[in-house]
Amino acid sequence: MGEAKRRKTTLGEKYGQDTTRILPWIPISKTQAEKFVKWSNRLTWIGIGGLVAAWVIVRFIGPAFGWWEVV
Repeated sequence: MGEAKRRKTTLGEKYGQDTTRILPWIPISKTQAEKFVKWSNRLTWIGIGGLVAAWVIVRFIGPAFGWWEVV
């Protein structure tokens, strides 16, 4: 009997499921933590891009069209 079959009989219904936790008392698995990091990284870059776009509008586009003056 191979190791995978032994593991499958030992784990039963939990076989193939992600049950590894970051810390035993925190109910967050490692894949959930990786997804959180991925999404937070993506949203951070979107926020930085929005901040740069807002700065360009306030500093250059607004005064160029005469909407306001930058002192």
